[in-house]
Amino acid sequence: MNNPIRFKLFLMMVLELFIWGAWLPLIYGYLPSLGLSASVPPHALAAIIPQKLWFLFSQQSLILNAFPIAAVIGMFFSNQYADRHFSAEKFLAFSHLVGGLAMFGIATIKAPAPVAGLVPGEPNPHAPFALFFTLIFVHCLLYVPTISIANSIAFANMKDAQKEFGIVRMGGTIGWILAAWPFTFILVDWDKVHAANPQGIVNWLGTALGSGLTGQALQDATRWTYIVAGIASLVLAGFSLMLPHTPPKKISEGEDRFAWLESAKLLRQPFVLVLWLVTFVDAFVLYSYFNWTGGFLLTSVKDGGVGIAGNWIMPVMSIGQVAEILTMLVLGATLKRLGWRATMVIGILGHAARFSVYAFFPDPTAVVIVQVLHGICYAFFFATVYIFVDEYFPKDVRASAQGLFNMMILGMGFLAANSICPYLSQSVFWKAGVVNFHTMFLVPLAAASVAAIALALFFHPPPKQQPAPAAQAAVAA
Repeated sequence: MNNPIRFKLFLMMVLELFIWGAWLPLIYGYLPSLGLSASVPPHALAAIIPQKLWFLFSQQSLILNAFPIAAVIGMFFSNQYADRHFSAEKFLAFSHLVGGLAMFGIATIKAPAPVAGLVPGEPNPHAPFALFFTLIFVHCLLYVPTISIANSIAFANMKDAQKEFGIVRMGGTIGWILAAWPFTFILVDWDKVHAANPQGIVNWLGTALGSGLTGQALQDATRWTYIVAGIASLVLAGFSLMLPHTPPKKISEGEDRFAWLESAKLLRQPFVLVLWLVTFVDAFVLYSYFNWTGGFLLTSVKDGGVGIAGNWIMPVMSIGQVAEILTMLVLGATLKRLGWRATMVIGILGHAARFSVYAFFPDPTAVVIVQVLHGICYAFFFATVYIFVDEYFPKDVRASAQGLFNMMILGMGFLAANSICPYLSQSVFWKAGVVNFHTMFLVPLAAASVAAIALALFFHPPPKQQPAPAAQAAVAA
């Protein structure tokens, strides 16, 4: 990468996604260890919400939903405000400085002492909900707009965006992968390694990598995910000031500040509505994977899990991002050969295949290998949706249409999974102290199968030359 500006943009993307990838995979198993409930909301909400709906607003759900709520706010308000009132690199620096400090604050939170007599699912009265929620929400509210701002900086400083952006954006995927690997050493039981006293670097390395923390020690050490994310945030805050100056965008005459409101009219087109609803279901399935895979990998084989050591959970899950890079390389040829509908159906069926292995063939080797399907799941559906919108809609409604689908991918689908999945895994499918993984995984398997069938039967976009006037008519209506 000879171009120094492109190299800076590449590093920016590496750090941008490294931050998110450092803390997201393990947070789902970490929250229960802090005494936070998956079925009971905070006291202030419990008094006004019907008890049958408590699980949707539980302590865990609210914390997990800080990101998608921030995503919805960011897509509709803060992204536009930041774009138009601040230099992009300075906004990036400020956001990651404050967001990084919030991550360090989360790392200081400790699990409360156990309370005798608590009913399963009941929150520990000393659980640090208010502090955790406040800090994670501050982080997410500032972090989410930086995803779009980073893209804006990249596009503003490229000579040929079509040629260069793919390489720069790949840095984000690499960043997510890199975030996983420090924890193969951070989450190690070093007392066990010292006791084994391995001789030679090869034996020492093998002993260390095979001595992952377990139980409460693993949960306590998970706070390091927030320390690592905080360090990366502060590094990116400083590095942002070295990026090319990108001034705030001026509002063009006649430009609608709230063009996203008009984008809902696009849903009057049946093919857009079908794809939008299927995107919601597939996003729910995607985040079900993130909610449940870590716990499934960690749980012992005798309890229905895979029995992966705690320090290897994130690297195993990162196999999917490696596959994503490879799958993106063949996406163009696949679209040309199979077309939009078939490619997206295959992407959805990738989820169904992965959860089929989880439910029916939970062999450790099979589960590790099937992680490669994440590349197909992401590239063949989500990346294809973005490309489809860019290809099918005219320039004046393209951004609004992308926002419409982003609302499902980073917002509503994420919200639904984070609201329902903790309750399902810790209450509905929790029996005698273990999760019934087989039955639980049938839920996303069924959802993905229905979504694939619906897309195959009802998604019929008009020929390519027709969407432009159709979309314009929808917006003008």
